[in-house]
Amino acid sequence: MARVGVDVGGTNTDFVLEADHGVYFHKVPSTPNDQSDGVLVGLQQLCEQAQVKPETIDLIVHGTTIATNVTLENDGAEVGMITTRNFRDILHIGRHKRPYNFSLHFDCPWQSRPLVKRRNRIAITERIRPPSGEIETPLNEDEVLEAVALFKKRGIKSVVVGFMFSFLNDTHERRAKVIVEKEMPDAFVCASSDVANVMREYERFSTAAMNGFVGPRTSFYLTNLKDKLAREGFSANLRIIQSNGGIATVETCSQRAVTMLMSGPAGGVIGGKSEALACSSKNIITVDIGGTSADISTITDGQIKIMNPRDTYVSGHPVLIPMIDLVTIGAGGGSIAYVDSAGGFHVGPRSAGADPGPACYGRGGEEPTVTDAQVCLGRLDPDKMLGGDLPLDKAIADRVIEEKIARPLGISVTEAALGIIRLVNSNMALAIRSNSVARGVDPRDYSLIPFGGAGPLHGVALAEAVSAKNVIVPVAPGITAAMGLLQTDMQYEHARSVIASLSNIDNDSLTKINRVLSELAGQCRKDLEGDGVPASEQQYQKIAECRYHGQGFELRAVIETDQVTESSVTDVIDSFHQQHQLDYGYAFLDGEVELITLRVIGIQYVTPLKVPRLEKSGKSLLKDAILYSQETVFDDAETHSTPRYDRSQLRDGHVLSGPAIVVQHNSTILIPPSYTATVGEFGNLIIEHNH
Repeated sequence: MARVGVDVGGTNTDFVLEADHGVYFHKVPSTPNDQSDGVLVGLQQLCEQAQVKPETIDLIVHGTTIATNVTLENDGAEVGMITTRNFRDILHIGRHKRPYNFSLHFDCPWQSRPLVKRRNRIAITERIRPPSGEIETPLNEDEVLEAVALFKKRGIKSVVVGFMFSFLNDTHERRAKVIVEKEMPDAFVCASSDVANVMREYERFSTAAMNGFVGPRTSFYLTNLKDKLAREGFSANLRIIQSNGGIATVETCSQRAVTMLMSGPAGGVIGGKSEALACSSKNIITVDIGGTSADISTITDGQIKIMNPRDTYVSGHPVLIPMIDLVTIGAGGGSIAYVDSAGGFHVGPRSAGADPGPACYGRGGEEPTVTDAQVCLGRLDPDKMLGGDLPLDKAIADRVIEEKIARPLGISVTEAALGIIRLVNSNMALAIRSNSVARGVDPRDYSLIPFGGAGPLHGVALAEAVSAKNVIVPVAPGITAAMGLLQTDMQYEHARSVIASLSNIDNDSLTKINRVLSELAGQCRKDLEGDGVPASEQQYQKIAECRYHGQGFELRAVIETDQVTESSVTDVIDSFHQQHQLDYGYAFLDGEVELITLRVIGIQYVTPLKVPRLEKSGKSLLKDAILYSQETVFDDAETHSTPRYDRSQLRDGHVLSGPAIVVQHNSTILIPPSYTATVGEFGNLIIEHNH
């Protein structure tokens, strides 16, 4: 029995395999033109490394950036939309927000880069009456057929159906979807009630439009990957991690591709949390730094937070899909440094990616990157990258930094390289503060967990910048996101808007709430059973999304009981008050609390990845782990002869005094002077300042 986690990043694709005889890690360059190529090559190499036959792998959990990349590149499908007459411009009008209140120069993505072009938004006759959901005007099916004929004439292959008040009654959406599917059997078709069956027409339509925009390419990628794996002898169940941190089937994610927009970063947060808990740390800041981006999340008391719906924007478009609360910025090992025409010095967000990659890779890159700066400063040794599998060319790194940065600014190559590092660290520190300090979190009470291939090179500097209490480096930093995939539970989530006053609840509202909760649980049960999960392993979480009367957005409150009663409503209200206090620092204990949306999550908890304990240091001497020493420049511009330690030779209890560099196949760890690193029982490095 074996299972594999596969995480595709912008630069590298990471793998972890857990078998009865051990845990194995691997990393290969990503293949941007077709991510499945890199996945397949890496899996085959990993099987050889672990001496495991493809057919013996039972489960493959996959995190991918395919949906994210479609939105970033604005390269999705041409989408057609069928909507209620007189409401075709909702996607254009939006909430009438100004992205920057005090600027006359701004871009509205929902207008400049619409998910559905206006000419492809076709209004037809139908109407659902609020608040009862009665049919006021029947669906005109002939108009639906006319819209379909127009879509076919224009070559549209993705169609979204979004009607007003469908969250109260989706009969018209369902019927229109059936008609479209019959007339366009090869098209990607979805209804707004399929992806976000909740109140607020603009956000609901935007979510459905995003699903239609990313759906065709995403579903093709997933089905193509599944077919390729089968042809190569991999009979394992393929599961995909979603933005909420749960995994689901290829079929589910193909239909609801919008749930995968944060697929890649989600695995990293879960993996970082797991590594911290192994060190008995529950307050943590995860910083996942890859080649292209840095993903940052703050976890309090071991609980991963789901983002507030008002903050769930992707490429400027609101998406009402549960997402792990994190911040993503364009900062990574491949981030390009440049001097603009006005003499300004910048790092990122552009990235060299996997092709051609940083200049030091010797693949034709001619722009200096963060990785080139690390090589220039002696922090990355040319013959140690990926265990020597990726030789680096220091001469090229020095040359591009001199030509593109040092000479234009009139400084030395070393000063330019240090400037690149300091600037990218500053950008990441600002992002960390936005996800912690700006929300009332004191980083002094939190451990910083740097991972990703580039993370441990920046970890201590970032901890210093935000005053984190210490740094915990995972056992396999470059593979941590992939390891998180094997810590992820099976999750299916369904929601429906039910508007009621909890402070003044009546029997009719209680009856409706319990009926909807039962129906949502039934939908989750159907999903879990379809995935082969036995009833004994099915768990359900019930959530009430609530607000104070008059508020614009909701917060999550927990429903602890099987049935909501007059007495248990008080517990739901108290849960909402507590969450409001936590998020905003205050609560109106006498305020009227409204229920807006009910949500049920069906869960199968997985067996966590078992990382083996290290041997005690005992007679194993630390000096035996030293490879050699080399001159290295640190952030204070001081140069030190710095020993290189082979991480595979470190044992539980070993203590490393900085300056030191720890090398391993998937990452490099920088321990500056005046810092000490202690090896934990699972191989984690706890780095602290020598006070």
